[in-house]
Amino acid sequence: MNDLLPERSGGWQFVENTLIRVLAGYGYEEVRTPILESTELFERSIGAVTDIVEKEMYTFADRNGDRLTLRPEGTAGCVRAAIENGLLRNAALRLWYRGPMFRHERPQKGRYRQFHQLGVEAFGFVGPDIDAELILMSARMLQAVGLTGLRLEINSLGTPEVRARYRAELVSYLSAREASLDEDSRRRLVSNPLRILDSKNPEVQALVADAPRLLDALDETSRAHFQSLCSVLDSAGLSYVVNPCLVRGLDYYTRTVFEWVTTDLGAQGAVCAGGRFDQLVEQLGGTPTPAAGFALGLERLVVLLEERRLLPPPEVPHLYIVHLGEEAARSALVLAETLRDALPGMRALVHCGGGGLKAQFRHADKSGANFALVIGESEMVNNTVTIKDLRGALPQQTIARADLSAFISTRL
Repeated sequence: MNDLLPERSGGWQFVENTLIRVLAGYGYEEVRTPILESTELFERSIGAVTDIVEKEMYTFADRNGDRLTLRPEGTAGCVRAAIENGLLRNAALRLWYRGPMFRHERPQKGRYRQFHQLGVEAFGFVGPDIDAELILMSARMLQAVGLTGLRLEINSLGTPEVRARYRAELVSYLSAREASLDEDSRRRLVSNPLRILDSKNPEVQALVADAPRLLDALDETSRAHFQSLCSVLDSAGLSYVVNPCLVRGLDYYTRTVFEWVTTDLGAQGAVCAGGRFDQLVEQLGGTPTPAAGFALGLERLVVLLEERRLLPPPEVPHLYIVHLGEEAARSALVLAETLRDALPGMRALVHCGGGGLKAQFRHADKSGANFALVIGESEMVNNTVTIKDLRGALPQQTIARADLSAFISTRL
């Protein structure tokens, strides 16, 4: 877990604000859910034999003995909130959320034990059109923040019935080759064999390359759903790769799954990932409701943008107001408020804490401000302000306070 310091927070704000503007353009609305949830919620949704539940969740008993967990992902809490608050009654629903998630993983580049996601969920849409909208929207989000060169991978997991039949076929194939599996894959062969398809071990990957393919086992409805999705992406001109080994790490996915991946983050290649989860609402006690969504890893987005130098420069004050004397100090604070009223969005920093003009000018220069405004004894008497250009070649000048807003607005 780490601190986010001021020199980086501006980049985060840029990313988050940009993504939120894209979401507004598609009609998605924000929901805010608790960081703490009942442990049972994640055991029922994510899957009791997944790595997240077995190894990574921060779980504890509270004072009443209830088992609580710091949320490891956002979908389960979003679904719970939609069910409990009656949001799914005869309504198509588009929601988004953001905030910290928690998993006890080995920290790597772009991965922390407290990490942040922006998640998107759509409820009540049965067809592949919403899958396509989510994927196209995720592409627009990445484009909006300036990220290019990522690869879109898609796959279909079919229905739970299809997966159950395929699971038996996969187990049969892998069991005959169990001696070639690593320890983790042998454990998963019993608990969650589909996750072996996503192994990062090169020897296991070579073995999986010749395994039966889930895509070949799809029922006709799932196959038509996937083909329709691909057709929309083709029509939109969006490039993608069909990855038959893409299974995702959560048990609730059905049919479409997708990831945007990069090779610039080492082992942590997924920047954005999601898919359909048509059984999850019913699984958590709600009326059967089709659903789909995705989540973006904000740390990974920011790291990629930083490394490619695509983030805007940090914002600095437009003005730094220096002053001399107790009366001038009071006047400086009032003047700053007047300017903020007259020029919305202007950033003015008033020197506080005392000190002579020389020391104050050092602070003004260090702040990065474009101009210093000086209020001294003569300025107080004449109701004027002296303006010093800290970054350019404009000559120092003194103007009436009444003309100050107009002067500043033409130069910022």
